[in-house]
Amino acid sequence: MTQAVVFDVGRVLFHWQLRALFEKLIDDPQELDWFLDHVVTEEWHFQHDRGRALAEMVAERSALFPQYESHLRAYATRFNETVPGPVEGAHAIVERLADRGVPLFCLTNFGDELWQMFRPTQPIFDLFDDIVVSGVEKIAKPEPRIYEIVEARTGRTGEALFFTDDNPANIAAAQARGWNAHLFTDSANLEAALVKAGLL
Repeated sequence: MTQAVVFDVGRVLFHWQLRALFEKLIDDPQELDWFLDHVVTEEWHFQHDRGRALAEMVAERSALFPQYESHLRAYATRFNETVPGPVEGAHAIVERLADRGVPLFCLTNFGDELWQMFRPTQPIFDLFDDIVVSGVEKIAKPEPRIYEIVEARTGRTGEALFFTDDNPANIAAAQARGWNAHLFTDSANLEAALVKAGLL
């Protein structure tokens, strides 16, 4: 069976920085740092990745931090501005793999509602056979169940899956299932690993 390549999205295909949005809304650098450490944190955001409704999260957080209610609404409506652009070189790798007929999939920790906003803006995803989104499945990496879902959706297990992700815990979970897993640091290292695997 042809080996398939499974990509993470955030910080592998696209840069992701909450700061990229909120630096437009908060001028004071110290206040911005405090806001990102206490109000809209990556840990709080991860609740949506795991399937919690955005409206519920924003209402709860606004009650705790009423002075930032408008900023929390901006998180929900302007989330795409937290994605400054593609990771350098990554999309070219996807296009080369697609040209070679390599089956392509994504496994991403991404909230369902935010994904519905982001996905239509990025035609690169048209090259993928399927995309497994944690917020849709209501389970996130590195939980084993989401890897099982990928195996079912791709029809592949173990070394028939080449996976790249920037999070060591997510890589370890894939390796535990026998996947060929590569910790993403930059596109050059990913390209070298794909060449070694005979995929490029």
